[in-house]
Amino acid sequence: HVQLVESGGGSVQAGGSLRLSCAASGYTDSRYCMAWFRQAAGKEREGIAFIDDQGRTDYADSVKERFTISRDFNKNILTLEMNTLKPEDSAMYYCAATDYRFFGNCVLTPTLYKYWGQGTQVTVS
Repeated sequence: HVQLVESGGGSVQAGGSLRLSCAASGYTDSRYCMAWFRQAAGKEREGIAFIDDQGRTDYADSVKERFTISRDFNKNILTLEMNTLKPEDSAMYYCAATDYRFFGNCVLTPTLYKYWGQGTQVTVS
């Protein structure tokens, strides 16, 4: 079993930056896909970035060029650097992990992720 704990959320003005962290513990496997999702009030959970065990990444179009996902395999920490934040980025942000691959690749489909953190709130005004 994997435990995930997010931190780093908060309130920021539009154009500002935040860094989210996710500490993984328990039975962590470096082969897991790790990802960040977000869910705004009244909206579906949205996948925004993943990183695999080779460091390959992919991003949702809405955050490309603004957000950067990274992973420290030694410390089991997942990070999301968020720059040029917009009010529409306001949401609860979750980190997640899974051993599922679609034809060998990580995906950003929430239902395919097995382990979830409790979330951290990001508010951009």
